[in-house]
Amino acid sequence: FNSFYQAYQQKLKLALIGQSIFGQEVYNKLRKEGHKVVGVFTVPDKNGQADPLALAAEKDGTPVFKFPKWRAKGKPIQEVVAAYKSVGAELNVLPFCTQFIPMDVINSPKHGSIIYHPSILPRHRGASAINWTLIQGDKKAGFTIFWADDGLDTGPILLQRECDVGQNDTVDDLYNRFLFPEGIKAMVEAVHLIADGKAPRIPQPTEGATYEGIQKKENAEISWDQPAAALHNWIRGHDKVPGAWTRIDDQVVTFYGSSLLDASVPAGQELAIKGASRPGLVTKNGLVVFGNDGKMILVRNLQFEDGKMIPASKYFSADETAALELTEEEKKMAEDIRAIWKGILSNVAVIEDSTDFFKSGASSMHVVRMLEEIKQKYSGLQLQNEDVYMATKFADFIQMAVRKFRGEDKEEELVIDYVSKNVNNMTVNMPYQCFINGQFINADDGKTYDTINPADGSVIASVSSASLADVDKAVAAAKEAFENGEWGRMNARERGRLMYRLADLMEEHQEELATIESIDSGAVYTLALKTHVGMSVQTFRYFAGWCDKIQGATIPINQARPNHNLTFTKKEPIGVCAIVIPWNYPLMMLAWKSAACLAAGNTLVLKPAQVTPLTSLKFAEFSAKAGFPKGVINILPGSGGLVGQHLSEHPDVRKVGFTGSTPTGKQIMKSWFNMIIYIFYSAATNLKKVSLELGGKSPLIIFSDCELDRAVKMGMGAVYFNKGENCIAAGRLFVEESIHDEFVRKVVEEIKKMKIGDPLDRSTDHGPQNHKAHLEKLLQYCETGVKEGATLVYGGRQVRRPGFFMEPTVFTDVEDHMYIAQEESFGPVMVISKFKNGDVDGVLRRANTTEYGLASGIFTKDISKALYISEKLEAGTVFINTYNKTDVAAPFGGFKQSGFGKDLGEEALHEYLRTKAITVEY
Repeated sequence: FNSFYQAYQQKLKLALIGQSIFGQEVYNKLRKEGHKVVGVFTVPDKNGQADPLALAAEKDGTPVFKFPKWRAKGKPIQEVVAAYKSVGAELNVLPFCTQFIPMDVINSPKHGSIIYHPSILPRHRGASAINWTLIQGDKKAGFTIFWADDGLDTGPILLQRECDVGQNDTVDDLYNRFLFPEGIKAMVEAVHLIADGKAPRIPQPTEGATYEGIQKKENAEISWDQPAAALHNWIRGHDKVPGAWTRIDDQVVTFYGSSLLDASVPAGQELAIKGASRPGLVTKNGLVVFGNDGKMILVRNLQFEDGKMIPASKYFSADETAALELTEEEKKMAEDIRAIWKGILSNVAVIEDSTDFFKSGASSMHVVRMLEEIKQKYSGLQLQNEDVYMATKFADFIQMAVRKFRGEDKEEELVIDYVSKNVNNMTVNMPYQCFINGQFINADDGKTYDTINPADGSVIASVSSASLADVDKAVAAAKEAFENGEWGRMNARERGRLMYRLADLMEEHQEELATIESIDSGAVYTLALKTHVGMSVQTFRYFAGWCDKIQGATIPINQARPNHNLTFTKKEPIGVCAIVIPWNYPLMMLAWKSAACLAAGNTLVLKPAQVTPLTSLKFAEFSAKAGFPKGVINILPGSGGLVGQHLSEHPDVRKVGFTGSTPTGKQIMKSWFNMIIYIFYSAATNLKKVSLELGGKSPLIIFSDCELDRAVKMGMGAVYFNKGENCIAAGRLFVEESIHDEFVRKVVEEIKKMKIGDPLDRSTDHGPQNHKAHLEKLLQYCETGVKEGATLVYGGRQVRRPGFFMEPTVFTDVEDHMYIAQEESFGPVMVISKFKNGDVDGVLRRANTTEYGLASGIFTKDISKALYISEKLEAGTVFINTYNKTDVAAPFGGFKQSGFGKDLGEEALHEYLRTKAITVEY
């Protein structure tokens, strides 16, 4: 760390040459890191508006130069070059520059000049690199920071970063998700490397080099004789500038918001398109067009020659909306908005109804400013950037704003594609796609996997398998919802009201949820109804009640006389939380973590277990219907190694809550530790708050003075509840010698009465194990027990019937060194060891000789003995004369390798909150 610290002592005098918000952010970060910006060289004001880089520099008192050009007739303008040299820069930093900078300036500083280029050089040299990345269907995008050359993007490479290109990514998606945030960090890193004398100069290879010119509107016409993928790449590569266009009804129409559509041909009204071999279809979701391979593309928005943009789904009704008659309140709102437009468009003398926002000189950064100013005055009016592009003229904008203000422009009903099955005397409708930003969508790369019914091995549904691009989209949606969306502004009681409504919807549909849970996880239906679903509803109601009761405190501190101070604390939400849950209680584990997370005011991205995604996706449907704003809840089915790992490492995720196996939990902690090391050498990630609920090998101690029949009943529940797929299951029973044989006999008698079979049968006691691989692992576990010398009293075999059924199993004569005495089975395997009569401390010592510490249990009539043992047991939960008795109000979590942090109860809230101390002098 000393070398790291010393390296960052090297600070440079910098000249920033360029423009835009990107340039502004690079400027701010470099100053924050301690570098001195001795001059900013940017473009002249446009329509009376200064560039964002100039605004930031002028505010700080940094010298700002606004040269319209640096050269005249091919030669440097000496007065401009002299002004530049007067600042004495040691390094030129060009984050985004549209001007041609003379080589006299490029080579002038001690360290030369570095420039940012949004492609993986040498590919896509030129000014439209991001566009060409998409147009040519590249699978990877990225950026290069290179040593500036004569303007042909051929200089030596300093560093490069790359990212995956999603199937439906647009230029904006790539820029906002990766090129902008990571590019800023990389520019700062590059300056540090130069300051420390460690910056490489890697010659660009000649192989793979391409150069493409600026894409202009006249060159962006769509050529229809191509496959759908090529058409899609052309459209998204030109979105939003310059815009891919075609001719419809003898006018130029520009396409925006393209995505590949992998489904059956939807119903819609035909629309003739010039040059296309097949008419398009105007559907409820947009315009469907066809490639020459018969595959489809969905286009969301259309723009006409006059600049008006409409949803493509409204093509045939675009002119049917009559002008609204405004109320007095709405007229005042219109005038307030007119004043906001005037403040932005200072070059326009009067804002007329026909004034076009963009043709009057506004840019994308002004869209953000305008919407934020409107929100400050009218918090109930929620507008999006897209609304401005669809109503660029003032009169159209006011009509749109008023409709939204009245609630007339409500979003269309949630579109859900279901897999439907007639089962359990009902029809269950199951979503199967990723749920991102309030919509059910296919995985970005189109991949799916089958989820299996463990009762018979049949396929229930083909489910979307989320990709890294989907993780990035979900995290971005959650971050936007937290930082800028309605959720972040919502008061606590309204948040609680939404959670109560969600709980009501879950309860209203509890039979459907329990049925889905049963066929997807193998849970016995009656247990799924009461526990999996029932406790989930209770959990949401419990935490809904906490929303408006999260409080800080006032703290007396020493006063610095004669002044007085007030110190108080605030409890604040953390931000975007990643939640990863297991397959044994799919819905309940979702509820335990997400309810506390949401009550605290966070947003979340949840990854259900790959083998049990269906109730999580049904939950997503209910959350949308309950009114949760877009982006607050996101559900990503798929691979834990891919999705879960990327979530745990994502720089915009502030908290990871994980329930699952200890090995996976250790991997998350390894990622967390690597972040600590990595953050000292890079700004590319962050430190996260982490809570882990991991495996257990919970001891259950049964003394001879217990109520034996109750101990047998509770002991069996402790092991066989939910087919043994229970994190707090009694992994090892210690039975006092004098009652050992009778206890075992009674257990075997009761097992023989258990009905093994269809989990939807109300009389079934024991259903199938969750999935085939787990069943095979359990059978191997039993074989190991027998090989090591334990006595297999009952079971240990697969039940001869379709599905993944295992006999309830009993082992005795289990010695402390044996594998089955030390490792969790996570299945219906009772592991019994004797202990000598009266040997309390001895059995206590054996019970604690485990690396796990999730739960434990004691059966005895001697309350003093029970309390003594409960104090000594190293476990997060101790049950006395009961077992499996959890409640939403009681904290739940383990010690040692069973994890840290709590679910449930007030303590769970603190896992999703941060404490801020504020001191006021008065």
